[in-house]
Amino acid sequence: MATQTKTTDSIDTTAEKVAEFNEKATAKVTEVNEKAAENSRKAGAAYLDSYEKVVVQFADGYEKAAGATKVEWLQTIAATQADFAREVTKAYTSAARELVSTR
Repeated sequence: MATQTKTTDSIDTTAEKVAEFNEKATAKVTEVNEKAAENSRKAGAAYLDSYEKVVVQFADGYEKAAGATKVEWLQTIAATQADFAREVTKAYTSAARELVSTR
């Protein structure tokens, strides 16, 4: 009978250690996942900022180059296209930022 009690106590102790290990492992995995998600949000925001800057700079350069031609109809078309590119980019990045921030 003493051997059976000792074995039962050993099993209970082992089960408690396994449960404790599982709790610690779960907490650590949760922490790592939260850090990864936050870093992903930061990287996504940095990408969107860079994308928006590049498109706006390209549109500005396009419009400026067309302005150098001194051809009025070409300047008008280029300005319209540049404005369209800026507006679409602002809408896209705004929607993407909203999507990234809500997750």
